Amino acid sequence: MVSDHVKLPAFPFPGHAGNCSVPPAAGFRCGGERTVQVLHFPGSETAGAAIKPPNLRLNNPGDCRSFYKGTCSGLKVAVPSHTIHGIRGQALYLPVHYGFHTPASDIQIIWLFERPHTMPKYLLGSVNQSVVPDLEYRHKFTMMPPNASLLINPLQFTDEGNYIVKVNIHGNRTLSAHQKIQVTVDDPVTKPVVHTQPSSGAVEYVGNMTLTCLVEGGTRLVYQWLKNGRPVHTSPTNSFSFQNNTLHIAPVTKEDIGNYSCLVKNPVSEMESDIVMPTIYYGPYGLRVNSDKGLKVREVFTVDIGEAVLFDCSADSYPPNTYSWIQRTDNTTYVIKHGPHLEVAPEKVAQKTTDYVCCAYNNVTGRQDETRFTVIITSVGLEKLAQKGKSLSPLASITGISLFLIISMCLLLLWKKYQPYKVIKQKLEGRPETEYRKAQTFSGHEDALDDFGIYEFVAFPDASGVPRMPSRSVSASDGVSGQDLHSTIYEVIQHIPAQQQDHLE
Repeated sequence: MVSDHVKLPAFPFPGHAGNCSVPPAAGFRCGGERTVQVLHFPGSETAGAAIKPPNLRLNNPGDCRSFYKGTCSGLKVAVPSHTIHGIRGQALYLPVHYGFHTPASDIQIIWLFERPHTMPKYLLGSVNQSVVPDLEYRHKFTMMPPNASLLINPLQFTDEGNYIVKVNIHGNRTLSAHQKIQVTVDDPVTKPVVHTQPSSGAVEYVGNMTLTCLVEGGTRLVYQWLKNGRPVHTSPTNSFSFQNNTLHIAPVTKEDIGNYSCLVKNPVSEMESDIVMPTIYYGPYGLRVNSDKGLKVREVFTVDIGEAVLFDCSADSYPPNTYSWIQRTDNTTYVIKHGPHLEVAPEKVAQKTTDYVCCAYNNVTGRQDETRFTVIITSVGLEKLAQKGKSLSPLASITGISLFLIISMCLLLLWKKYQPYKVIKQKLEGRPETEYRKAQTFSGHEDALDDFGIYEFVAFPDASGVPRMPSRSVSASDGVSGQDLHSTIYEVIQHIPAQQQDHLE
């Protein structure tokens, strides 16, 4: 207990000097300002809140305020809560706050206990700091005046009832106020366990399921069912028992699949069971066929010649389905494979058009579903062309065209730069004129026998260039006539005059 003092303004009543006389045991101070002792108790919901008599109301059964011969007086008894829940076997503390503003010589505190339809029983009382307990309960109830709070230890089921605290203040006159506290006693909740019936599961739209929540310990239990962490409410298929500890689902559906738990509460505790997931058999639902090309198979599917296609058949079901592939040709039907996958190789198929059926069967629910489609073998599969067309984006087209133009321009520049006839012309135009004259004056060798062969000459059409002169590959004495520079290719052959030929003979 902590004792504080709160100063209140003096009441301006005629003839009152503001003096008071209070026994030291009460723990009050006196003066021109009124001082009220405020008691704070551990565990109190209003710990630290000051109780100020000027705010009292006369219609409150715990309040008392009167004016007598110019003096002021008031008393208030307050409790944080009028209902307190306790745990059996543990101690329970009943906090009480009281305050008054009057000359007082004695403070009396009395605790009474009552049950429904019975007279109140005296538990203990005190005058100032002297405690007078009922000998029957002296070891069970404890009070330390001037603190009016009561300690019950240990708490039993027989202690459940109403506890009445009464405070009397004796001074110029006697003031009295009281409060009542209802005490409940409970055992804490133990962890609940959920049992499912039937434990093997139930078939959708056929079977029913019952979930029962079992708790070994606890009193005044309140049950609540949760599915995936959210409360379960009554519906056309969901119903609860009277105490709400049983959930009945009839009939079960696929939507009833989920994580169920049972939350159990009472005034002093709460516990939640482990999650259970009931077994519900359903399906098949949503049967579909897909190809390994990432395309959904519809009524017609085209395949390119020489390209194998893998089909996958799937459906939502529990337990998993068994799959069968059926082929229809020439009004005949036969099973070609078991399992969810089927590979179609066009080169192994005799016909260009073939009908296929995928059948899914759930051996627990007894339900089945099937889907049909036609495979057409073409030179270029329509699905493949559509896929390629979609995969060619505008950005890729622009990039390809740009690369083609860049490469073409580079090749054109290289061709213009390295043309053969222009290179030869540029080299010849760069040679000085004296070199051409020297080439005409000096034939190279005195003996013309070494000069026979094939020669190439370049003639310049411009008159300002090298002057045209008759060129002879051999000297005039050789009798070989020269040719004009307009010719490009010359073949110089050996020619022996007739006279020289006779002389040799």
